[in-house]
Amino acid sequence: MFLFKKKAPVQTEPMDLDAVMQKFDRESNTRVWEGKAKVAVNCVLAVFSLFCIYVTLFASWLEELRLTTFVAFIVLLGYLVYPAKKGKQKVNYMPWYDILLMICGTGAFLYYAANAMTIIQQGSNFAWYQILIGIVGILSLAEVCRRSVGLPIIIVASCFIVYALIWGLSNPTLWGKLNYIVHYLFYGKEGVLSTPINVCSKFIVVFIIFGAFLERTGIADFFIKIANAVVGGFSGGPAKVAVVASAMEGMVSGSSVANTVGSGSVTIPLMKKTGYKPEFAAAAEASASTGGQIMPPIMGAAAFLMADYVGVPYSDIVVRAILPAVLYFAGIFIAVHLEAKKEGLRGLTREELPKLLPLLKQTYLLLPLIILIYLVGTSQRSIQYAAAIAIVVAIVVSLFNKENRITPKRIWEALAAGGQGMITVAAACGVAGIIAGTITMTGLANTMINGIVALAGSQVIVALFLTMLCCIVLGMGVPTTANYCIMAATCAPILVRMGVPQIAAHFFVFYFGIVADLTPPVALAAYAGAAIAQANPMKTAFTATKLAIGAFIVPYVFALNPAMLFVNTTAWEVALICVTSLVGIFAVSAALEGYFMHRMKLFERVISVIGGLLLIYPGAVTDAIGVGLVAVVLVLQFMTKKKNALQ
Repeated sequence: MFLFKKKAPVQTEPMDLDAVMQKFDRESNTRVWEGKAKVAVNCVLAVFSLFCIYVTLFASWLEELRLTTFVAFIVLLGYLVYPAKKGKQKVNYMPWYDILLMICGTGAFLYYAANAMTIIQQGSNFAWYQILIGIVGILSLAEVCRRSVGLPIIIVASCFIVYALIWGLSNPTLWGKLNYIVHYLFYGKEGVLSTPINVCSKFIVVFIIFGAFLERTGIADFFIKIANAVVGGFSGGPAKVAVVASAMEGMVSGSSVANTVGSGSVTIPLMKKTGYKPEFAAAAEASASTGGQIMPPIMGAAAFLMADYVGVPYSDIVVRAILPAVLYFAGIFIAVHLEAKKEGLRGLTREELPKLLPLLKQTYLLLPLIILIYLVGTSQRSIQYAAAIAIVVAIVVSLFNKENRITPKRIWEALAAGGQGMITVAAACGVAGIIAGTITMTGLANTMINGIVALAGSQVIVALFLTMLCCIVLGMGVPTTANYCIMAATCAPILVRMGVPQIAAHFFVFYFGIVADLTPPVALAAYAGAAIAQANPMKTAFTATKLAIGAFIVPYVFALNPAMLFVNTTAWEVALICVTSLVGIFAVSAALEGYFMHRMKLFERVISVIGGLLLIYPGAVTDAIGVGLVAVVLVLQFMTKKKNALQ
């Protein structure tokens, strides 16, 4: 028998989701184009998408020509789409200084593209005007990044460049330092045109376009409905729906804020109606949505970069990411279940649940994802071709859905949306390349590595903890993609030197770059969820951090015991570490929630946390002690529950 809580007040005014996105997601704050101007801008965006597909799949251009042309498009579109500041925008208006910046910035990269062979053969001797062109190109790209991504990443890049100009380079003259920096960062392959932008132009762009097409098939709505049908009727059903739906949506989208707003507009009001506190409802959605960036097969853009940095196929990254992602979402699912039991919250009624049979008839919507997973997993095609084939399948699949049929007009709209979606990722990749290039150019990476290794001594756990802090602090203002690029150049080598396998080290920094979207004080996904729930943003952020405790624990598990990532292991070891980690996460979640079979006493919570952490830490001795401690709590809870039942 359920104990019904007093229902939380349901908001009566419709939530302006566009306003929420514009407030917490920089890339949603765009210029207002209407009429012929809108058609013209969308045409340019769509042409850019087609250009990217053609170059990625069919062209065999010189790399410098391909990359500079790609970045020139990004700069051009960046100024067309994003205004200089947030706020209300005039319709069909672009100030003269933006036009000037757009022309100069685009021209700088097109100059490089037009003279690519000459510049390659030129060596390091550049004329003054070439240095000026390079400076203009770097600054124009940085401004696009500021507009579409935010100021923090620009501050980080500026600090590194200032360091290079003042202390990092040995050249005695300022002009000599400028010459070297521009040569290295603009004309070389270690700055703007380095791995991040290269991977973005080859792989990420096609998946962004695929996501735009898949969105138009109605798959997001299908995920929410199927999650409702499967788990909506259980205790605290709407919160469990948020977890399951966000996990499924994460397979096709890598944006924490977009996932939160997209599914949260449906799940958060339902959670509040069921009886969840607004802060908890928003936090559950935000923590689940943030996990979208670690959920295969698409994950976040940084996963493509990881494949390149580590030197393994993308399919290898996808396979190794499965178990950590499952544990992450299992941890959130456990937390919302315990909260529902603690507060006596019901699930959705039979009348509120969608019928499962009609939904099963719509499973054909999953065909593009199934085809993509098969092609990527079997390596029968390159991941670009796999994504392109999946786009075609998505179009075909939509023909069987009258409500979301992709017409020629909607194909054009999807191409335009894909083109716009590339701007933010590419701009962040370009600036991340500048940051990583500056670190390499000045030798700062080796200095940081030696310093942290000396500080950590022989204690791997200390190095992991310091790396976690670096990732979270930097990730508070830097997108996951850029955060990963910086950490891959600085902190991942530290962990490798300390004995952590390379793939585990890169997964570690990847994970902690992602959880910054939940960690106060800059927790954009949590704040977006709070806006929908009309909840306190900071309380939501702290609650989301508590719910996503798995994201803070799982990386330590695979860093200390890479069996979870299928590194040098057996099926038995993988099964053992999964079971012990899952029980450990359950114990820690129960302690944080203060509920197991019923409300826990303080000493029970302390024992549960210690036991859970020991189970998560790999080793036979720690596992045995952890099992014993969790068993003690279980017995105490069972005895108390039995005692209460007799009273």
